[in-house]
Amino acid sequence: MGATMGELTTSDGVRLTYRDSGGDGVPLLMLHGWGQTQEMFRHQASGLGSGRRVVTLDLRGHGTSEKPHHGYRIARLARDVLDLVDHLELARFDALGWSMGVSVWWSFIDQWGTGRIRRFVAVDQPAAVAAVPWMSVEEQRDCGAIFDVAGLLDLAAGLAGPDGEHVRWQFVRGMFSGTPDPDLLAFVAEQIRSTPPYAGVPLLFDHCAQDWRDVLPRVDVPTLVIACDGSHVAPASQRYIADRVRGARLHVFPATVASSHFPFLESPAAFNAVVDAFLSEQP
Repeated sequence: MGATMGELTTSDGVRLTYRDSGGDGVPLLMLHGWGQTQEMFRHQASGLGSGRRVVTLDLRGHGTSEKPHHGYRIARLARDVLDLVDHLELARFDALGWSMGVSVWWSFIDQWGTGRIRRFVAVDQPAAVAAVPWMSVEEQRDCGAIFDVAGLLDLAAGLAGPDGEHVRWQFVRGMFSGTPDPDLLAFVAEQIRSTPPYAGVPLLFDHCAQDWRDVLPRVDVPTLVIACDGSHVAPASQRYIADRVRGARLHVFPATVASSHFPFLESPAAFNAVVDAFLSEQP
């Protein structure tokens, strides 16, 4: 990515690695999804406009960051991000999350507000992942729930079990529609192997148990929601989010541009153009 590698130690003593591209202007802090790494954003450090400062992070338990036996909750990951923001002394920054990374930002906003966030980009993450019994069928559909509770438990058990590697492969494959580029599929599948089951399984369960619908009306900064027609995340769920964040806009990549959950990898030029245009807008 052509960026400077850095490390910080979180408030509970965990070593995290990050990359900082340098540059002037408002920094953009990008958070990856479950089981993935900051390598997901390998096309964004130099691709999001000349001179833009891009910061990426391997969340705890992921990539080259430390993999302790504690702290695998979305709220703790949000605190880790606050530790990074303080470590870099970012008084004002833009925030982008993809998949679970969006949930981490929603938790950050829920706990500490938007006072340091200038603009927010949410990429392909439902407001609630699990269709819990106390939701109506309409609520389950609107929020984009992917699993019912039994399905979530089965997935977690499979990931933790003896066939975990095969289950991980199937999970990754399900994020692509049609016939994916074999190199791209292999890259994503390789990245997910960096998260051990003792970290990934409890984090996935905690992630999927969250319901962020009450946070959406409290996101009070300019927001762009990005969806993909070819993703396993229903675009209608992203429209639901955009409708509930005041003034938010929605961009849907057609399947011809992004036939997966990974638009920044599959079509980096198109993804970068949309994000850069949004971040470059004058207030």
